[in-house]
This record gives sequence, structure tokens and C-alpha cells, in this order.
Amino acid sequence: MASNSIKLYLLLILALVRCSKAELGELKETSMTIYFQDQYGGPNATVAQILPENPDGHLSFKKFGAIFCTDDLVTEGFDVSSTQVARAQGVYITSALDGSNTHVLVSIVFNNGEFKGSTLEVQGASAQFERVREVAVVGGTGKFRFARGYVTFETIHINSAANLAVIQCNITVLHY
Repeated sequence: MASNSIKLYLLLILALVRCSKAELGELKETSMTIYFQDQYGGPNATVAQILPENPDGHLSFKKFGAIFCTDDLVTEGFDVSSTQVARAQGVYITSALDGSNTHVLVSIVFNNGEFKGSTLEVQGASAQFERVREVAVVGGTGKFRFARGYVTFETIHINSAANLAVIQCNITVLHY
């Protein structure tokens, strides 16, 4: 009797695994380039320093323990007026004593185009003063279900007068 119940149990597990795979479909690779429009000051700022508070309003990215919240516009092209595809919402924490690394926790929330309603979850250490920074994609939803991969960030334009930085984000992910 024990032998039959073990066989039945194994068959049930096999059926569940088979059904789960059938729903997910084939593993896909998606690569794209998008642009974070990082408004770091002024009345329309999309980045705010949470701790420590700076009375002068300037952001102190090098200060160990500094915490920032962001809700950047994400566009299809370099120009801020190009088509919006997402918002980059999350936090950055300066996590290295010397200020060289931030810990990034960002959700790229797609609100337009092919991936509307989907998200990518980006997390990891970012060498913030390097020209190109690489951070892991640790998950996703919608069309990016079970995503894993990486993003590279490169600040390609800074307009100090407008308090605007444009960050090119190259994404490569595997997903179902």
C-alpha cells in the first residue's frame, strides 16, 4: 500500500510541475534601452533626500547612510519630451562608508506601450561614481514574470541649470 501511495504522490507532483510549466510558456530574452529623467532639484523634483535632512536643499550622495526616494519619469528616447514608457520608483541608500556605493531598490513600473502593466525589480550595489554601473534584475510581474537579468546605468547628460540628469538604462532579462 505504501508503494502505491508513493507512486500516486510522485504522479501528482509531476502533474503539478507539468501544468506550471505549461502556463508559463517558453523562456524569452528581452533587451531594451530606456531613459530615466532624473529631476534632482527644483519644484518638480523626482528625487528627494529623506535622511539626513539637508536644510540647504542640496543632495548629499556621498554621505554614508543618506537615503533617497525617487519617482523618475522613464522615456523611450533621450529627450524628456519623448514617449513615456514607465516610472522608476524606489529608494537609494549610500551604503559605503566612503560614499562610493549606493544600494538600489527600484521598481520600473511600465505604464505605456508593449509592457504596460508589467514591472521589473532592480536591486543591488551600484558604484555610483563609475561611468557605467551594473545592477541585478531580481524579479518582475506581468510580461516579465520570473524575470532575472541585469541593467546598466550610465549618466549621459547633466543640465545643472535645470537640475536634470538623463540616465541611460540598458536592460537584458530572461522571463516567461
